[in-house]
Amino acid sequence: MTVTDPTRVLVTGGAGFIGSHYVRALLASDAEPVEVTVLDALTYAGCPANLDPVRSDPRFSFVHGDIRDATLVDRLLARHDQVVHLAAETHVDRSIAGAADFVTTNVTGTHTLLDAAVRHGVAVFVQVSTDEVYGSIEAGSWPETDPLRPNSPYAASKASADLLALAQHRTHGLDVRITRCSNNYGPRQFPEKLIPLFLTRLFGGRPVPLYGDGRQMRDWLHVSDHVHGIELVRRGGRPGEVYNIGGGTELTNRELTGLLLDACGAGWDLVQEVPDRKGHDLRYSVDCGKIAAELGYAPRVDFAAGLAATVDWYRRHRDWWEPLLPVQAGVVGPR
Repeated sequence: MTVTDPTRVLVTGGAGFIGSHYVRALLASDAEPVEVTVLDALTYAGCPANLDPVRSDPRFSFVHGDIRDATLVDRLLARHDQVVHLAAETHVDRSIAGAADFVTTNVTGTHTLLDAAVRHGVAVFVQVSTDEVYGSIEAGSWPETDPLRPNSPYAASKASADLLALAQHRTHGLDVRITRCSNNYGPRQFPEKLIPLFLTRLFGGRPVPLYGDGRQMRDWLHVSDHVHGIELVRRGGRPGEVYNIGGGTELTNRELTGLLLDACGAGWDLVQEVPDRKGHDLRYSVDCGKIAAELGYAPRVDFAAGLAATVDWYRRHRDWWEPLLPVQAGVVGPR
């Protein structure tokens, strides 16, 4: 009997919301033997406690560091087979207030990783991106072939990273696979995003901010479905291809606000309409036909059940999110 060597996977940003869910799912799967290293700078949205469930796993290791550190990245890429790149500055409001960290982390940091991946012959590089790179769409859904029209500094930095990744594939033959997801929700999401922001405020009887008239439309994707989609792409995606990952539940921000108010037993008197965000995209919607046809993806979490479970998690885990509130106190509103 032969023993298969484990696939050594470097997960950047693995202490964050999506990254930690991905790491836990990867180590829980028996699809293939793996060893997982997390590289995370532990900035404000990185939470070491997110990785506590796997910290004692001998297949897991953690490196506290920055993807912009070329020396560290080179050393790590030399001993890994694959990269799943989630590390990023992500909050749109923060990018509008100041874009410098978004450019250096999302663009320069991604370039640093890609450069080392080419140099060391990494077998697979998964670039985890966002539907925001497409801009706003009035009707229908974006296929992966649509041109990129980012409107915020955050979206522009992610679009730039995507293009750099595809350029490394076309120029050097690096096996790059890009995923673009819709709005994520679920446990352990940092409380500056819409759902946890509203929940953590409503639990304390505090008002919640609603941008403009609340007509902005978003497609909601449970984080476990997103993680499932990323893993399908890592294991079976084609080099140089882009795969949209959506949740299939479109709601306006006002509709979602109503659901959250009901879940918390609160009324509309706690909703404060605030001036709309600059350049705010009205509607996002991704066409998931490609990943469904090629890799068998379909969202598995019913939105009503997923939202109820998320509300319950935040209600039961005040010890996780209450210490984070001073960090997000200056954030005006949600994505």
